[in-house]
Amino acid sequence: MVAVNHALASELGLDFRGARESELAALFAGQALPPGAEPIAQAYAGHQFGHFTMLGDGRAILLGEHIAPDGRRVDLHFKGSGRTAFSRAGDGRAVLGPMLREYIMGEAMHALGVPTTRVLAVVTTGEAVQRESLRPGAMLLRVASSHLRVGTFEFVAALRQEEMLRQFVSYAIERHEPELLAEPSEAVRTLAFLRAVMLRQASLVAKWQLVGFVHGVMNTDNMTISGETIDYGPCAFMDTYHRDTVFSSIDSGGRYAYGQQPRVALWNLTRFAETLLSLIDTDRPKAIERATECLESFAPSFSELWLNGMRAKLGLERAEADDLELVRELLTWMESAEADFTSTFSALAQPGALGEPGALEGAGSSSSANVAALSAGPPREWRLKWRSRLEREGVSDAARVARMQSVNPSVIPRNHRVEEVLSAVELSGDLAPLHALVDALRTPMLRPPRDPRLAEPPPPDCGPYRTFCGT
Repeated sequence: MVAVNHALASELGLDFRGARESELAALFAGQALPPGAEPIAQAYAGHQFGHFTMLGDGRAILLGEHIAPDGRRVDLHFKGSGRTAFSRAGDGRAVLGPMLREYIMGEAMHALGVPTTRVLAVVTTGEAVQRESLRPGAMLLRVASSHLRVGTFEFVAALRQEEMLRQFVSYAIERHEPELLAEPSEAVRTLAFLRAVMLRQASLVAKWQLVGFVHGVMNTDNMTISGETIDYGPCAFMDTYHRDTVFSSIDSGGRYAYGQQPRVALWNLTRFAETLLSLIDTDRPKAIERATECLESFAPSFSELWLNGMRAKLGLERAEADDLELVRELLTWMESAEADFTSTFSALAQPGALGEPGALEGAGSSSSANVAALSAGPPREWRLKWRSRLEREGVSDAARVARMQSVNPSVIPRNHRVEEVLSAVELSGDLAPLHALVDALRTPMLRPPRDPRLAEPPPPDCGPYRTFCGT
């Protein structure tokens, strides 16, 4: 056993505290199946970097479904359990570092209020797995509202079996949108389902943008119908703010850069809509027209959600016409000054941040450039506009600070800290830094943080950060 997520287990109505470690290891390695479990490998297809291919969970097994005490139905899903029918040329295995990254990221996102899959446990397998070098093998047990993805719909649609598609869509609606079962017709029900999935994705990506998260591999097989973040492969949180930020070693063209994520989400939703056309209307041109009308509401929905989130990050409660320009001016300065995304908003959330230059010391930088500009914070002209905007709402400084500190984290999974933790576990088996980091990430708004070092941007000599899929 490497990690057991007791907080998540409690939410699911599970209690592992009295079990022996050997029993837990056998359970979480798939060597002791719960009664009634019938594990399956799940088929799906997808567009990977814009190209369609037939896929499937090449190194994952759906253990089964579990009903939580509150009535929620969730999937329990092994990752790294070995070859399946969909493994292609892969070994189906996983190594410890990427499995722990998924655990860390899932807990951080959950605490930040971002819908996400979560890891219930990580266990080593005792095998050495060949990647760029021999590394310790591991598995995780993932919890999700379901593992239905856009790519699952693409797989079913590609079979060109209308009745199977109809059954599958009905199942997905019953699982995720049961209130739509009362709709009078299949066409109305299906279009409403498309709209519901679209709105969930708009909300999800807006939340990604608001915390500086870069998913890194937004292929359609990594986009859930539930609106949960899934597959924490080449993901990372931004340090220095830049719209073109890319971490993934395989995204050489920047297709999945931070600033591209809303646009890619809409592209993926368009592929999703294509799988539903025959159920929206038997007349294909009419079906395309109705689906397009639905998809056209993505951009304004996303923009409203994102702007409302930015208002909250700046302590604003009501909407005014010039708010977008105020936000854009701040982001433009942050990009030109190479300001740290998280630290800048955290500094703005401090008492006295409305004061004169120097009040925002601590915005930090992940490079040595423009240190003088950063120590003074955003330009005086912008700060005066922000103060004037807040004064029009009549909000006290204490209320502003409380509002801002409730949405602006002081601690995120800083890339250099995550790497330190993973190295400590893989090289020396030291789990203490892992548990300390996860504990801190579960209270991201705490000020001061439990360990102030975790709030610090990376030192200038860290260099460009690169992430890998772990396959």
